[in-house]
Amino acid sequence: MKLKNTLGVVIGSLLASSSLSVLAQGQGAVEVEAFGKRSFTESNRDVTNGNLFGAGVGYYLTDDVSLNLSHGVYESIEADLLPGGSNEKDIDGTLSTVEALYHFGTPGAQSLRPYVSAGVGHQELDNTRTRGQDKTTFAMVGAGAKYYFTEMFFAKAGVDVMHSLDTENTEWQAGVGVGLNFGGSTQQVAQVEAAPEPMPEPMPVEEPAEVVRVELDVKFDFDKAQVKEESYGDIKSLADFMNQYPQTNTTVEGHSDSVGTDAYNQGLSEKRAEAVREVLVNQYGVEGQRVNSAGYGETRPVADNATDSGRAINRRVEAQVEAETN
Repeated sequence: MKLKNTLGVVIGSLLASSSLSVLAQGQGAVEVEAFGKRSFTESNRDVTNGNLFGAGVGYYLTDDVSLNLSHGVYESIEADLLPGGSNEKDIDGTLSTVEALYHFGTPGAQSLRPYVSAGVGHQELDNTRTRGQDKTTFAMVGAGAKYYFTEMFFAKAGVDVMHSLDTENTEWQAGVGVGLNFGGSTQQVAQVEAAPEPMPEPMPVEEPAEVVRVELDVKFDFDKAQVKEESYGDIKSLADFMNQYPQTNTTVEGHSDSVGTDAYNQGLSEKRAEAVREVLVNQYGVEGQRVNSAGYGETRPVADNATDSGRAINRRVEAQVEAETN
């Protein structure tokens, strides 16, 4: 039979090509497929529903649009030779189509690409009761999806609605198929082996600068601005750091608790800041222009002034210095 010969050629091509790795999708690609469909006819045509088996070929005008040709042979379709279906006979028939398909999604392996289609088809049925030979031209629209297991091999399922331009009948078909996609711009680009680029000259790697930081917190007795002996060690550590990094500067900030008037506490905080500055400059040798002092009175508490312990924490001088090291 013609059908068996056609399917044999298509299936043989699929098997022979399945081991090729150069197949690809894209503009300029060619697809071949084998399909089977169930055809549902209008009752007034005096023919039964049947199966359509065939093959097709498509050419991709772009990555998404293809032009497809197909030819199929009807099987298991019968015609009523007498009214009422009292005498039935197997008939021969073919359907040839030309369709344009628009694919959604991205080409590639393991990708699902839904599509819509539109085109025309020509059907010929022999030995029908109504005409002897029944020839019909269809306008066709359809939708479906293809799943690409690899760049080349895909399975397909879809539905086509066919409207006869001769008899105004509307019929439809549902089917599945398998196929191969090969050629195309994607494959051509993949086959061009890019020349290796010259290795760039290694650039010297700069180690990121590390930031080092020293903080000072000197506590004072109530209503006093004298630096306590126990605080000299911390002040010396700050001075040593500044002498090690001569680009650094600092501001020592004096604070008080809330006991007393605002004006009195402001003056007391300034005296405390100046006392620490004098130790840094006069005793430990930090240049005077690198050390500033400022008083903030009771405006910046860090603890609760309602308690003795909180007020003791607030009677303080703070300073901080940071520098970058390589």
